[in-house]
Amino acid sequence: MAQTKQTTTSFRTAAIISGILVLVGFGAFLLQLSGDHPERAWQAYLINFLLWSAIAQGAVLFSVVMHLAKARWSQPLQNLAESFIGFFPLSLVLFLLLFLGKEYLFPWLHQDLHGKEVWLNIPFLFSRDLLGLVLLYGLGLAYFFYGLRCKRSTGSSSDLDVCRSRMSVLAVLYVLAYALVLTLIGFDLIMSMEPHWYSTLFGPYTFVKAFYLGLGALIILAAIFRLVQGSRSELSAAHFHDVGKLFFAFCLVWADFFYVQLLVIWYGNIPEEASYVIQRTMIHPWKSLAWTICLVSFVMPFFVLLSKKVKTKPLYMIVICGVVLVGLWLEHLLLLGPALNHQVATLPLGFTDGLIALGFLGLMALAVTFFLKRFPELIPVTEGDV
Repeated sequence: MAQTKQTTTSFRTAAIISGILVLVGFGAFLLQLSGDHPERAWQAYLINFLLWSAIAQGAVLFSVVMHLAKARWSQPLQNLAESFIGFFPLSLVLFLLLFLGKEYLFPWLHQDLHGKEVWLNIPFLFSRDLLGLVLLYGLGLAYFFYGLRCKRSTGSSSDLDVCRSRMSVLAVLYVLAYALVLTLIGFDLIMSMEPHWYSTLFGPYTFVKAFYLGLGALIILAAIFRLVQGSRSELSAAHFHDVGKLFFAFCLVWADFFYVQLLVIWYGNIPEEASYVIQRTMIHPWKSLAWTICLVSFVMPFFVLLSKKVKTKPLYMIVICGVVLVGLWLEHLLLLGPALNHQVATLPLGFTDGLIALGFLGLMALAVTFFLKRFPELIPVTEGDV
């Protein structure tokens, strides 16, 4: 299918803007790295790696789950969700670059781990996490290319059934790998920063949050296409209402996991566990950040998304989902910041942190734009317009 001139121009504009954002973010990272606090550069890098990788992983999970549920209503959204696979190779490279900042990112390198050094050592950590990401991303890519074969299939119905059957097998494997790998990443790159603290709920909390993030990013992308394409779009108010309800549901699930984890620690009152929560919710400057995250990532979307009308308005959903994503970016800072910044009077958050985040946004936009341009079947427009 040939792309229209308008679509080609839109892709070119998006690529140029994204490229500028990448250069700005890279420049800000180098500037911070060469300054007095290079650890702040690596902190921002780790936060953004975790956030944007989770967005891609969670968005692809939406497509996988909708395929397994045989949810026909979601087909245009499934196609858009699969475009986030374009970030998978970048995520793998970004993970490997974390090795360069290991001295700044892993405070336990110079601590007595009381036997935990069998698990917490750099070669083993990077090897197992790399293997897990390769497995997850490999399954995601295989699922996508079988889906592409189904979309392009001109053969018999039996060939199409075989293709869909293989997609279903890969979808199940992706779901399993998603839960296991994101649990591992949560343990190794977030929970291990406080090596003497542990939570058995932290793994599920990590992959539930990733799906919440993926839904938010998918809604923003779908809303942009709806606003740009207008009547030519396959996306309707009903699509936004349905995916908005799912986003609302996982707003509750994410908050529930947060609350349950907090409640168990609070009532258990074990010093190793309670100190982690107290530092992040009751001590300045982290206390105000914790309340901000609660307000923008749970309270605000909860009350706003009670309205059916809001869920059907693309522009409103861009704003709501954008605020939630910013809130969850701050949530990563809340989880990692106290371990990487000891006894600070103010939040370790500055202008360069925002610029680095914009650089990662540019990388994500470039990856998605490339994928949509390379595979126009994913673009939600009516037949004949692409």
